Amino acid sequence: MGPRGLYSRRYRWPWWLLLLACLSLGCGVGTVQDPALGTPVQVPEPTAPARPRRQLAQGGWGPWGPWSSCSSSCGDGVTLRTRRCLRSTEEGPCTGDPRQYRLCQLQGCPPGSVPFRAMQCSLYDNKPVLGTSARYSWVPFHGAPNVCDLNCLAVGHNFYYSFGRVLDGTRCGPGSPDLCVSGRCLSVGCDGILGSGARPDACGQCGGGHDTCLFVHRLFQGAEPSSGYFGYMNVTKIPAGATHIKVTDKSRNYLALMMSDGRYVLNGDWSIAWPGPLEVAGTRLRYARAPDGTESLEAPGPTAEDLHLMVLLQEPNPGIEYEFWLPRGPPQPGRGDTSPLRQPQPRGAGSPPPPEPPVTPVPAPPPQPRGFVTEPPPRNPPSQSGARAATGRCGRCHLPKGRSQRIRHFCQSDFVFQGRILAQDVVGQETRYEVEVTTSYRHHFPLVSREYVWVPNTCGCPPLRVGARYLLMARRHVNYERTLNRLLLQDDGYARPWTPREERLVLGAARHCPPRPP
Repeated sequence: MGPRGLYSRRYRWPWWLLLLACLSLGCGVGTVQDPALGTPVQVPEPTAPARPRRQLAQGGWGPWGPWSSCSSSCGDGVTLRTRRCLRSTEEGPCTGDPRQYRLCQLQGCPPGSVPFRAMQCSLYDNKPVLGTSARYSWVPFHGAPNVCDLNCLAVGHNFYYSFGRVLDGTRCGPGSPDLCVSGRCLSVGCDGILGSGARPDACGQCGGGHDTCLFVHRLFQGAEPSSGYFGYMNVTKIPAGATHIKVTDKSRNYLALMMSDGRYVLNGDWSIAWPGPLEVAGTRLRYARAPDGTESLEAPGPTAEDLHLMVLLQEPNPGIEYEFWLPRGPPQPGRGDTSPLRQPQPRGAGSPPPPEPPVTPVPAPPPQPRGFVTEPPPRNPPSQSGARAATGRCGRCHLPKGRSQRIRHFCQSDFVFQGRILAQDVVGQETRYEVEVTTSYRHHFPLVSREYVWVPNTCGCPPLRVGARYLLMARRHVNYERTLNRLLLQDDGYARPWTPREERLVLGAARHCPPRPP
């Protein structure tokens, strides 16, 4: 084989072999052409591996500085505080706002004061604007797009002019709670910080979540009233601190409210109030009554003390729907039951009648249209019990006498205590005594310094006089529906004027009682 044949063989090496040799020698990007096919082939240039970018650490904020003085001398304004971003040359900027604005509310401006925005517009009165010698008087204009610009209308003309931003603390608009700060309209959070977005939760906690609240939503359906008896019935207790209270009744009955001290604030003592707002337990309550008989109670809360929700029955109860929110957590002082007996509601329609009903039931007042006030039904106060006894409608009082009766009452009573009668009142067919508890000799349930003691008649049996001290033996009365929980002194209950001798005799009776079962 001659030299020509050798050259010819080298010339016809495969193109892929040339490509492989080029890549092994580090050739750049180019075009390799196959001599046989005559088609160019793109050869990729090998790229250097990418170097990872170094991520800068963020700087940290320093402490907040003191708050500045208020931007206004009266009414609403804003105060400012700042902080510095502490970072090195190798750290990135801090995230967040270096400024913080807070609402400052001062005493109200005196009558006749010029509004803040109007005062700013008046600063340009009789000054040349628009590059002319014309002079105008200016008043605020609220129809411009940017509410935080000082847009002022020329008095007597149909044009307005923007003099730049309003001063910090200017209201965004008439009646608006939002304020302008650095040309931005910001809302005030419940924490007082502008633009924080903090809002109170359902139970009134600023910035809290609904998981810190307890939602109570129930339907009360008590038993139908017994024949011939209409009166007040306990529905529930709304504890102190309740918010977003709403009660609805769709019947001819009347909703009523009683304070924890036994004082009615709505529809009490058979007197029906007109619909409207009223201040109750530190909150504003709205009482509404529609022509179709629907009643509603609504209050934003929080309530400053316990409220007892009741109903004045005029017909069978179809159901009372109520709801409210309560904050979770341990009970606070004044919130909750200090005693399960502090429910000064009269006996409800669904509770069992007294064992010996010596009084003729008082007829209920005839149903009235839902816009009229009902008159109280005729009733006899305890001071007339002697006259009633003379007529034979009450009969004589059967008071316990002797050592055996004293021991029997002591051992069968849930409460034995010395108390002073503070007040008495007739409620329906019962008599309610407010008693100051001075000494407790026996109590199976909690007893507080002031209690209501109920007697299931209006005849004055047993006889109790306001201002006098007695030694009383009472039982705990809880009805079937568990809507009542109170102290009950029966007609023949033990109630004797307190003397040192009577106290010694009662204490001696305690030794004869069998042990109480666990």
